[in-house]
Amino acid sequence: MKDIKLILLLTFLFGNLTFCTSKSDSKEYEQTVDYLDTANPITPGADRPQVYLPKLKDKRIALAVNQTSVLTQRQNQHLVDFLLEEGIAIQKVFVPEHGFRGDADAGEKVENQVDPQTGLPLVSLYGDSKKPSREALSDVDVVIFDIQDVGVRFYTFISTLHYLMEACAEQGKPLMIMDRPNPNGDYVDGPVLKPGFESFVGMHPIPVVHGLTVGELARMINGEGWLKNGVKAEIEVIEIDQWKHSEAYALPIKPSPNLPNDLSIRLYPSLCYFEGTDISLGRGTLFPFQVYGYPDPKFGDFTFTPVSIEGMSKNPPQQNKLCYGKDLRSEPLTHQFTLEYLLEAFRIADNGPAFFNDFFDKLAGTDELRKSILNGDNETEIRDSWKEDLEQYRRMRANYLIYE
Repeated sequence: MKDIKLILLLTFLFGNLTFCTSKSDSKEYEQTVDYLDTANPITPGADRPQVYLPKLKDKRIALAVNQTSVLTQRQNQHLVDFLLEEGIAIQKVFVPEHGFRGDADAGEKVENQVDPQTGLPLVSLYGDSKKPSREALSDVDVVIFDIQDVGVRFYTFISTLHYLMEACAEQGKPLMIMDRPNPNGDYVDGPVLKPGFESFVGMHPIPVVHGLTVGELARMINGEGWLKNGVKAEIEVIEIDQWKHSEAYALPIKPSPNLPNDLSIRLYPSLCYFEGTDISLGRGTLFPFQVYGYPDPKFGDFTFTPVSIEGMSKNPPQQNKLCYGKDLRSEPLTHQFTLEYLLEAFRIADNGPAFFNDFFDKLAGTDELRKSILNGDNETEIRDSWKEDLEQYRRMRANYLIYE
């Protein structure tokens, strides 16, 4: 009976996510309102139509967008709706992981379809192909990318950006990037991805927390020659106004189903490593990426039970099992990347190599982290192992920054 009530509640909270969602009704998201500095209004690229509309006149447009692609200064009107109102000829929409409205599970295949509200073709970039085909770009003059990123290497929207840049470069199509603040953009940390560990959850030799906006990362991808055969995309970044890397930013729309608030976004770099283990990080609850645990009382006093939640997590790890662990919901929004939780869970589990699954090294971007943990190294020793790589990355990063 409790599970039925939970599903009904979730249907009310999340079931009405539409093209023009104005705000989240979730109390967990409301807790972050004070995080926004209203004294210094930040203007994302999409909120600067005076800059980009003249460039789109009489052009055939394709957009890579999702539920975060809104104009915050127009009551969170979706960019697609806005451009259609302005008479811009939209040919199609390219759709990333989690779907057009952000309600598909992590890893769930996104299908091609027609949007029922606008009649626009939705072309999946998270299905059989993650890169637009020559045919998909044949009737397009300009491609627009406007998706909120969270500044972490294994968040797949930047992999979609990579393939979009590559396709545009190969087909001679310009790419306009509507830049948005990085909510983890105030620091750089974690191991740098090593050659041979590239995957869709890590395509570039950058650290876990890379400290770039998507516009800055696109400049780096071009500048470092990371696209196939060294091709370079013709990109234009519609810059953010009134934002610095040191400045906190509260997201108006949750960026994906299991990052429901700003605290989950800040904890995401630290907790996502549990995806490479059997530890639950709260998928199947209303507070994912804010807790962790396992069905064994030795992991902690806090308890939670993951359940199937449509629109968030249909088949969460440790589904319907009582998990014991840690509640991190009192962590400050200044939280930064740490290995503390991972190392503690490994110590408690006391099962050696069996603690990790095959996905762990892909998330880490290297096998060195796993080997260091198995060797018994502490966090200071592990951090020392990637210190030189981080310093080299910081020097490279400085060449591509747009914002202070």
